[in-house]
Amino acid sequence: MMILRSSSTSPFVRKVIIAAKLLGLFDQISLQEAKLIDPTDSLSQQNPLGKIPALILDGGEVVFDSSVIVDTLDQMAGGGKLIPADPARRRQVLTLQALCDGMLDASVLLVAEQRFRLEAQRSAKWVAHQTAKVDRAFGALEAMVPQLQGEPDVGQIALACALSYRDLRFPDQDWRANYPQLGLWLVAFEKAVPAFAETAFKQ
Repeated sequence: MMILRSSSTSPFVRKVIIAAKLLGLFDQISLQEAKLIDPTDSLSQQNPLGKIPALILDGGEVVFDSSVIVDTLDQMAGGGKLIPADPARRRQVLTLQALCDGMLDASVLLVAEQRFRLEAQRSAKWVAHQTAKVDRAFGALEAMVPQLQGEPDVGQIALACALSYRDLRFPDQDWRANYPQLGLWLVAFEKAVPAFAETAFKQ
């Protein structure tokens, strides 16, 4: 049984779990919650970066980060399922994933700025820098909303996780008002991919 070091509010973990469900591999994975700021948690030995998700394979090998884990799972399922085999299409899908993951990285940093720094210590310049990344990503994604045809690819899964994380952590920011096509796309994705609702964030 593989072990996935996880958190119920991590969008990167959610991406991996959705992928595992779509690939028919989820029943081979045991979820193990990680205590990210606890130095005694074994996560820091499994992944020197102390980050989730980290997938421990049956033989003990540890795979991280989420993009590498999804690629590993896709290969286990035969390949070419969530990550296309065609080189041009593969580049498009992986670039979309990278854009959405980068948007998430900036969002997580904004959450950390509020959570771990006193208000007087927060950097307005840093917040503006990360917010600009998110805004540019939203604009680019609105202009290139992917088509839902058949099973989703990893880029689409990453996009759904990124948009829903914004809802979770920034509920007062109505991104749908400025990016209506993305809003419609997320509704369609949730209807088409039951695993998305099954993996809803839990606080």
